Amino acid sequence: MAGPVKDREAFQRLSFLYQAAHCVLSQDPENQALARFYCHTERTIARRLVLRRDPSVKRTVCRGCFSLLLPGLTCTQRQRRCRGQRWTVQTCLTCQRSQRFLNDPGHVLWGDRPEAQLGSQADSKPPQSLPNTAHLIEEKVLPQSSNNQ
Repeated sequence: MAGPVKDREAFQRLSFLYQAAHCVLSQDPENQALARFYCHTERTIARRLVLRRDPSVKRTVCRGCFSLLLPGLTCTQRQRRCRGQRWTVQTCLTCQRSQRFLNDPGHVLWGDRPEAQLGSQADSKPPQSLPNTAHLIEEKVLPQSSNNQ
């Protein structure tokens, strides 16, 4: 179990702003400017405090105009194939910026992998030890100590 979350209040503020943007858009789709303001404020706070946002949050906010990307409302979502791989392409309807995401069920984000977690790194894999140089040190120390006796 991980220790206490650093900057808990900041993460709660980020979560509140993101949820407020969703709530504003769900009540009235014409409130896109207010939702953009909330998303922009959320990203500004995260950058200022150097906090990592969850990939699911980053994928639903346009990097160009900070619109909340909801398929069918503020963005279009298409499935594409390129060189044998499937991609999901999201295009923002406000600024026309598009994002591609690999559509591979076996793909695991780096942050979700066990080796990315600091707590599990120490548990799962012992640290690499330095080469054994104890015999070199003993050879240098022993003759000196035997002369002193």
